[in-house]
Amino acid sequence: MGGEAADAFHVVAPSIPGYGFSGPTRHKGFDIAAGGAINVKLMEMLGCDRYIAQGGDWGSAISSNMAARAPDRVMALHLNFIVGIPPDPSDPLAGLNEKERADQAWKAEYDRNEAGYQAIQGTKPQSLAYGLTDSPAGLAGWVVEKFKTWSDCGEDVTASFSMDRLLDNIALYWMTRTINSAMRLYYEGQGPNSKQGALARVSVPTGYAHFPAEIRPTPRLWAEQIYTNIVRWTEMPAGGHFAAFEQPQAFVEELRAFASSFR
Repeated sequence: MGGEAADAFHVVAPSIPGYGFSGPTRHKGFDIAAGGAINVKLMEMLGCDRYIAQGGDWGSAISSNMAARAPDRVMALHLNFIVGIPPDPSDPLAGLNEKERADQAWKAEYDRNEAGYQAIQGTKPQSLAYGLTDSPAGLAGWVVEKFKTWSDCGEDVTASFSMDRLLDNIALYWMTRTINSAMRLYYEGQGPNSKQGALARVSVPTGYAHFPAEIRPTPRLWAEQIYTNIVRWTEMPAGGHFAAFEQPQAFVEELRAFASSFR
């Protein structure tokens, strides 16, 4: 989101290279740092000298990289997916309240039962990609399972997304043939040959919207070890990992409320 006038903002919503409308990446090495550098350059080309960056999922990592890379340009950062580290790794639950401890127990169980996709996409994405690129039914099964597991749908994915919207998403991967390059970002960012280093500290004003079905319930204490200037922390009433897709009105209202402080 970029803007120049005090009373107006212009919204820019680029897709990540390798995803959908940005087409497949065809070379090794596109990782989070490359994504951050490309987006900073894009905003410069569009003439946006100062702007707010927003992101969830990989967009959270890329927008955070932008804020760490160009704090003179990124006036503020808003996230609906946030990472962090315990102040004391030897005692990660220190300083957490009862709910936050329960959230971490839930996350440990989630990782044991639901992280298989991350392991294969981070190590052998090409093998999986052949099957998903060859079979629309396989692609649909792989993608829709994540919408079901990661949304606030109560086990009925159509409670959160219409069939048409789900098919739109699947078709975007299918028609652009980007499921391969989309999954490869896991390999480049988290795989055995990843060049991704430790998370850089982010000092720009940061806001976070926590949707209740988010798959990473990061405690604020942990988030503050990375994001050193958190100015807004909002507990949202409904929604999950794909917040802008699942709860668009609530998402936009939250982002507008955050951005209004920087007009």
